[in-house]
Amino acid sequence: QQVGHMAQESQPSMSIGVCGQSGCAPEWTKVVMDMNWRWLHNKDAYNNCLPNGADAWNVTLCPSPDACSRNCAIEGIDAKGYRETYKAATVGDDGLKLTFPKAPRVYLTEPSGERYRMFQLLNREFSFEVDVSTLPCGMNAALYFVEMAADGHMGGSNGAGAKYGTGYCDAQCPHTKLIRDRANTEGWRTHVAKTPENVWKEVGPEGKWGICCAEMDLFEANREAGAFTAHPCNHPEQTVCEGDEECGNKDYGHTGWCDKDGCGFSTYRVGHEKFWGAGEEYTVDTTRPMQVITQFISTDGTDDGDLKEIRRVYIQDGKVIKNP
Repeated sequence: QQVGHMAQESQPSMSIGVCGQSGCAPEWTKVVMDMNWRWLHNKDAYNNCLPNGADAWNVTLCPSPDACSRNCAIEGIDAKGYRETYKAATVGDDGLKLTFPKAPRVYLTEPSGERYRMFQLLNREFSFEVDVSTLPCGMNAALYFVEMAADGHMGGSNGAGAKYGTGYCDAQCPHTKLIRDRANTEGWRTHVAKTPENVWKEVGPEGKWGICCAEMDLFEANREAGAFTAHPCNHPEQTVCEGDEECGNKDYGHTGWCDKDGCGFSTYRVGHEKFWGAGEEYTVDTTRPMQVITQFISTDGTDDGDLKEIRRVYIQDGKVIKNP
């Protein structure tokens, strides 16, 4: 994955608060768009490396995974592109608005924009404010952590790195277009999979490799329903998988290396049907903004202990609301 030169990458800046015993201090970060949403073209011209609706790779540019990575470039996004084309715009100094349907997956980087902002969760809490009042049932506003490398696995044929949103992975072991420093060209095809409605449907295309890593879904919600879910994996770091036994395929009984379903909590699912919803009759009223706090409790109250509990708290209209 080389770096494109048609547009200069211009990541929006956003401030976060970092808190300790002495109080909180602002820290500037940048917001970068995932490489999967970016234009992938030959590094010296305008030819798509994956043309025709992603049905097939350009055989001239991509005769092999390594050659494809050497020949193809990930294009930058300028400030106007982030704001107008991809609908990812900062709000004030410390907010971000992602507008459906064009808003992409984005990550936080360090102030330089060259490395992802890494978070130590154990024995800490993570808090954010969110407004899901316009999101109907079926939509998923997601904020989550995954086990990505800080540099986006830059190196080898990957000259783009975190600045261009490379290196994604999650517990579903996605078969992304680019995995580490190789294009996922081998075995590129469609396949059939079962939808949530239990209907078999042709999906894809995708390559033979997947990329697995642990995933912590802090927030997956709309105004009607919400959940938070931990997805552990058998491997302690990001790992490339191949085939159903490694990558997993629930439709055919293969669990794979990661817990795709995860250990999750949904208040409605456990019988609290009036906890989350749109209207004053709900404990958390999703027609109004809220603060979402997730605490990662260790066994001995230190950063070195084992994780024993993930605790959720909401704050709305100045009222602290504990998860039931």
